[in-house]
Amino acid sequence: MVTIAMPQALPGASSTPVPLPKAETRGLSFSYGTFQALQHIDMAIYERRVTALIGPSGCGKSTFLRCFNRMHDLYPGNRYEGEIRFFPDNTNLLDPHVDPIEVRMRISMVFQKANPFPKSIYENVAYGLRVRGVKRRVTLDEKVEEALRDAALWDEVKDRLYDLAFNLSGGQQQRLCIARALATDPEMLLFDEPTSALDPIATASIEELITELKNRVTILIVTHNMQQAARVSDYTAYMYLGKLIEFGITDDIFIKPKRKETEDYITGRFG
Repeated sequence: MVTIAMPQALPGASSTPVPLPKAETRGLSFSYGTFQALQHIDMAIYERRVTALIGPSGCGKSTFLRCFNRMHDLYPGNRYEGEIRFFPDNTNLLDPHVDPIEVRMRISMVFQKANPFPKSIYENVAYGLRVRGVKRRVTLDEKVEEALRDAALWDEVKDRLYDLAFNLSGGQQQRLCIARALATDPEMLLFDEPTSALDPIATASIEELITELKNRVTILIVTHNMQQAARVSDYTAYMYLGKLIEFGITDDIFIKPKRKETEDYITGRFG
């Protein structure tokens, strides 16, 4: 029988309703060919909360993250086992009958290194909308502005929307990629070490943005920076060698972890 980590109220939030799961992994395993990268992971991702994945390099954090939007489908020989249930419709995202393109419409991803398209700022944000068949210029203009505002970039680019995206700074390019991800109104955002290539000022800007975005979208983030996980996340999962070692409220994980392996990693004795 699968046991999913159950939601807990956040510290100081006794009057706040317990969050509902937005997604649940049930017995999730994943293999690259003959190598098993993930082993029987049962975990809930809570709605409109930030969940951080931490652990040493090669522990399976990014592999786990990429299961949610079926990125592994792009390469032959990869194999999923188990389920990822996505709510409120209780869809199994890994069902072979579920179109991965539709999954990626509902679950957007921001990568480690900013990857704007070789197009204008405007066309980068509008791209996903055009793929969805949106053609009305008024609608495109409204959605592009909304997404850029949500990514805290509008005031910096509103007078040069038709400049090439490559002319932006590194931090601005990453926020542009976030705007592009937000334009299609996803239900969940995946961040794969989104600040690892940025300077401290740009990093602080992205972290502040993540904190604001959780009011409207569920966020799952991979980070090697434990201080970042402590700053931005509500829940934290510690992974090692493809296994989920411990999952809980971030303050509990960092202040009073239940597993010695977690404590050793948090305190720097390991990893």
